[in-house]
Amino acid sequence: MNIKAINAQPNPEFLIKSISEQGYSLETALSDLIDNSISAEANKIEILTEHKDNQTSIFITDNGFGMTKEELSSNLQFPSRDMESKREETDLGRFGLGLKTASFSQTRKFTVISRKRNSKEYAALTWDVAHLRKTGKWEIIVNTEEDICRLLKRYENTSDNHLEKFLNYEPNTIIVWQGLKNFDNYIDSNNRHKHLNDELTTTTSEHLSIVFHEFMEQKQNPLKIRLNNVSVSPFNPFKSRSGSIARKLEPREMLLDNDVLKMDGFVLPVSASENTNDWSTSNKSLLDMEGIYVYRGNRIIFFGGWNGIIRKQAKLKLARLKIQVGNMNDEKLQLNVAKSKISIPYELRMGVLRYISDLKQEAIREYNNRGLKSSSNKSINSNNDLKLLAKQSTTKGPVYSINLNYPFVKMVSDELNDETLRYFKILLRKINSVINKQRYVDDNSVSIQEDISMTEIINTTNKLLASGLTREEVHEVYLKGTGINKNNLPNELKKILE
Repeated sequence: MNIKAINAQPNPEFLIKSISEQGYSLETALSDLIDNSISAEANKIEILTEHKDNQTSIFITDNGFGMTKEELSSNLQFPSRDMESKREETDLGRFGLGLKTASFSQTRKFTVISRKRNSKEYAALTWDVAHLRKTGKWEIIVNTEEDICRLLKRYENTSDNHLEKFLNYEPNTIIVWQGLKNFDNYIDSNNRHKHLNDELTTTTSEHLSIVFHEFMEQKQNPLKIRLNNVSVSPFNPFKSRSGSIARKLEPREMLLDNDVLKMDGFVLPVSASENTNDWSTSNKSLLDMEGIYVYRGNRIIFFGGWNGIIRKQAKLKLARLKIQVGNMNDEKLQLNVAKSKISIPYELRMGVLRYISDLKQEAIREYNNRGLKSSSNKSINSNNDLKLLAKQSTTKGPVYSINLNYPFVKMVSDELNDETLRYFKILLRKINSVINKQRYVDDNSVSIQEDISMTEIINTTNKLLASGLTREEVHEVYLKGTGINKNNLPNELKKILE
C-alpha cells in the first residue's frame, strides 16, 4: 500500500520562537544554565553583564569539566538527550532542552564557547534566529578562531570591569547571550541598564541564593556564584541568618515507584514575626515565603505558596514544608521544562494534605503565641520577673510556665509552709499543663516532681479520696501534676487506686 505524505518540516524561526515560550523568567533561565554547570562539577560560576553599542549581553561562565567540539555539537542539538534515559542521581537535567530553551527565552542569538578541562583550545557554536530566518534551515553557526578570540576578549574586559573577581579563575565554558530581547527595546538605554540591574541584584540574586543554597552551604567544594559586583550568599529557608534552626516536626516518607518522597515540616519561632529579616530575604516577607519548598536532589524547584493545595494566610506565615524527591519520577511529578513547577501525584496528594494539616495546626499555635513574652529566672529587679509567664525553649517548641519570681506568686509562696507550698506548686504545674496543652505539649510531658516523696503522694491521694473524689478525679487534679502516668502507676499507688 502506497502512503502519500507531505513535507512537515517546521519553519526553524517560528519553531525556535515557540520553543522559547516555556514560562522562563530571567532568574529561572539563569538557574537552568547553572544546573548544567553543577552537573559539569563546576564550583565557580559567573554571571556578568556587558553594555555595548546599544546592546546588552550576558556572560555565563563556569569552571566545570567543559566540552570537546563533538560534545558541544551534540549538546546544542534539539534535544540533546532522551528524557527517559537513565541518569545519575546528581544530574539536574531532564529534557535535553534547558540550555537552548532557557537561552532563547532571553535572547535571539547566543554562543557557547567551551574546552575540556586542562585543555587550551576552545570550540564555539552559535544559534542565531536571524540566520535561521535568512536560510530557512536548521543550522548552527560554527565560530571561527577570530570569533572566539573576539568573544574571549569581550569576556575578559567585562570580568575586569566588575568587582569580586575569582582568584586564579579560568572558565572552561562561556555562554554569551548577545542581546536581551526583553531589555533592548528601551528608548533610553539608562532605563534599560537600571531595569536589568534591578532584576539581577534583587529578584535574580535572591532566587539563586534560595534555589542553590544547599550547594553553596556544602562543606566540601561549596558552590560560589559571582553576579556582577556581588558574591551571592546562600539563604536557607529553615535556618535564620543568626543560626537558629526552625522547629522540625516528625518527618514522613511516601513511596513513589522506585523513589521516596520525603516531607519535613518546620515551624518558625514566634520571634520571626518581630524580626522578619532573620527568616526572609530583603525583598520578601514571611507571607511571601510561607509554604512548600520542593527539592529535586539538592536543588529547589518550587518555593513559596502551597502549590494549590491550600491557600496562603497570615496565620501560616511561620509554616514551611520541605519536600524532597529524586530525579527518577519527573514525569509523574509533571516537572516543566523551566524546572519551576511541579505537581504532586494524586496517589500522594492526600498524604501530603494530612501532613500539611498537622503543620498548619502547629504553625497557627505558634502564631497565636506572638502576644506572649518570655521570662528568665533572674533577680526580682529584672524586668523579666515582672512578667507572669516564663518561656523555655524545648525540642517541641516554646513551653510556658507561671513565673515563680513574679511578685504576687513569690509573695504567696513565701507565706506558705512546706506542705502547703508543695500543694501550691502542684497547682501551678497543673495550670502550666493546661496552658501548654493548647500549644505543643500534653500532660504526659511533665516529669515527676522530685521534691515530693512517694509517701507524701500516697498521703495526699488518700486525703483526696476521703474528701469524696473518685480515683479518676484524683488522677486528673493531683497525680498528673506530680508527673505520674496512670498507665504506669507505682505499685504503692496501684493498691490504693485499682
